[in-house]
Amino acid sequence: MKLRQVAKILDAEAISGCDRDTDVATGCGCDLMSDVLTFAKPGGVLLSGLTNVQVVYSASAAGVKAICFVRGKRPFEETIKLANRKKIALLATKLPLFEACGRLYKKGLKGGTELDAAPVK
Repeated sequence: MKLRQVAKILDAEAISGCDRDTDVATGCGCDLMSDVLTFAKPGGVLLSGLTNVQVVYSASAAGVKAICFVRGKRPFEETIKLANRKKIALLATKLPLFEACGRLYKKGLKGGTELDAAPVK
């Protein structure tokens, strides 16, 4: 899914570093950074309500391409600067985390655990 599609589905504002043609392969929604490191997949988009630099450090370590802040939250300036240095796109939506993840899933964006699961017969 293209980042521009993610933005449209979530009615999200581009904050920085948003190449609208960037492909994101999976989605991960969480506020616990240890879960980001466990469940986020490289090339994905992270949806989170955390706005400090730790979300960028965790996303970078996991290979995430974009972060979308939920619940109308806005990142701190230092978070934006770090994301720019790490080449991670930032978006923001007013949607709650659950609804934002649901909208993306409904439109075909898969979660990381689905890639690891054996096919169901």
